[in-house]
Amino acid sequence: MSDAQEEGVMSTADRLVYMANQIARNLAAEGGERAADMVADHIRSFWDPAMRRNIIRLAGERPEALSPIAAAAVERIAAA
Repeated sequence: MSDAQEEGVMSTADRLVYMANQIARNLAAEGGERAADMVADHIRSFWDPAMRRNIIRLAGERPEALSPIAAAAVERIAAA
């Protein structure tokens, strides 16, 4: 195990998943479909293209890692 892992530092992939889930959690009160749209809009507006590509890739590789709202948002981004 690396020193960074021992100190609890997240990998870039884990950080992206965490951020997408956190945004989804913060917007969940809007209701599933509206929240997913809002999360997708947020990611499109504030994440750089590399981050967006990576979260789409991660959603395919680790679908269980994303909450249902975050997963729906990423699907919307991937379909655009």
